[in-house]
Amino acid sequence: MKIAVATDGSTVSPHFGHCSEFTIVTVENGKAVDSAILPNPEHQPDFLPQYLSEHGVSCIIAGGMGPRAQQHFAARGIKTVIGAFGSVDDVVHAYLAGSLEVGESACDHGHGHEQHGECGHGENGGTHRRGCGHN
Repeated sequence: MKIAVATDGSTVSPHFGHCSEFTIVTVENGKAVDSAILPNPEHQPDFLPQYLSEHGVSCIIAGGMGPRAQQHFAARGIKTVIGAFGSVDDVVHAYLAGSLEVGESACDHGHGHEQHGECGHGENGGTHRRGCGHN
């Protein structure tokens, strides 16, 4: 199994589509056995779910993600875990142990994404959540 963590440096990014890279963690027998950095090439509707699927990812962890993006991941059989925060290592360890505590999505909106790819922060009633980065 491969888990993608939307990352900015060594921490979980508040929004998957605007992260600088993805940390791809290979899991065998419930333990992380390898990790690699995969640059975030671009942010367009449905591109990243396809891109990560092509890299064998079956789960993505991020601080936030809009509902449409979650639907695109689900359509490709990729589980989404949103509302995560902290260091990548701590989050992956907690996820694998079944003890990851997540809050609300850092990207809270229920609308179209016309101007910001998947995330139209602040548009049409959307709000900025914990560490969103779009203030």
